[in-house]
Amino acid sequence: MPESPAFPTLTWTEADRVHTARWRSENGAAVPSQVVVAGDQTRADDALRIARSGGVLLWRGDFHSARLLLQAMGRRLDRAAGGRRGAVSEANGGAVTDLFHRNRQAQAQRSRLLSALTMVLEADYALDLRRAPDLRLACEEAYGAPDGQTSVVSLRELLGLVGAHEWRKKGVPIPAVGGRIHAHYGVFSPVRGEYIDLVAAADLPSRTLAFDIGTGTGVLACVLAQRGVQRIVATELDARALACAADNLQRLGFAGQVELTKADLFPPGRAPLVVCNPPWLPGKPSSSIEHAIYDPDSRMLRGFLRGLAAHLTPGGQGWLILSDLAEHLGLRRREELLEWIDHAGLRVLACPTILPRHPKAADVADALHAARSAEVTALWQLVVK
Repeated sequence: MPESPAFPTLTWTEADRVHTARWRSENGAAVPSQVVVAGDQTRADDALRIARSGGVLLWRGDFHSARLLLQAMGRRLDRAAGGRRGAVSEANGGAVTDLFHRNRQAQAQRSRLLSALTMVLEADYALDLRRAPDLRLACEEAYGAPDGQTSVVSLRELLGLVGAHEWRKKGVPIPAVGGRIHAHYGVFSPVRGEYIDLVAAADLPSRTLAFDIGTGTGVLACVLAQRGVQRIVATELDARALACAADNLQRLGFAGQVELTKADLFPPGRAPLVVCNPPWLPGKPSSSIEHAIYDPDSRMLRGFLRGLAAHLTPGGQGWLILSDLAEHLGLRRREELLEWIDHAGLRVLACPTILPRHPKAADVADALHAARSAEVTALWQLVVK
């Protein structure tokens, strides 16, 4: 039997010719069964009808007209959800957990419908459309070097690439590292800096060696290096995150202090300080960026706790940075976390907390405002019992 292709393929008929291209979707969307060629005369209502039927629109018109169509589709979806959103936020009799799941389901549905507006990327990532911007660098940063294949990708994803490219160029100022952290596409940016302040202020048990588990952008490894920790071993599984962390360490001058290694949780050996900032919410991520937020069945959190004692030197500390938003949403009980800590042979030495500074914590129109406004982030300083 012939080997299956290494990537999903989209097939459609246009001008009496059959076309094929790679189907790209960072969210893992299935290859659509229906492709409708669309252009400047396509209306938002028709586009949404096609999207609701499971099809996609392949855009052949002006690039900026496509952006206007996407905005019009979004406005229609928002108007339709307006009454339902109010009903959800006022449904005080319903559990906050149910509100959270319904809210997330609505967001996923909105994303799926808006992602139905697609475009063809040429083999070099160029867009052969009127007034199309040059997205080749943004695509290469996200997808890697061109592989010689044309591909079809949603406009929404392309706009996300552009936004990520601009954020990567600009970076996020982090006073605790003496510079900026530049997040690559698909790697969660440390825009919520309160947890960094906790790590920057806590008393270090040692300055000889530290492990940073799941380093992401490398921001916490940089904080520890800035604070004078002589050697840091930072682990990560995601290839994009490893490249991102290496870039930031080089930019900030910490590459000589920090060793990056691909590992699931811990590197070999023990350290007097082991730091971990796992995803805060138990749940299934729906995109690459959500892996920094959602942790299925709290796998990373529980794995860190279970393995911590075996990777601490005598008298060492494990620093677990964790928001309690999951508790306010009813996704995890505080008693569960304390049981996991206890069963891992650990005890809590100290647990400083900090209030959130992100805009959603103050957004009273948010259906989950009660949970977000009560959130605190804690630095659980753990030692072996």
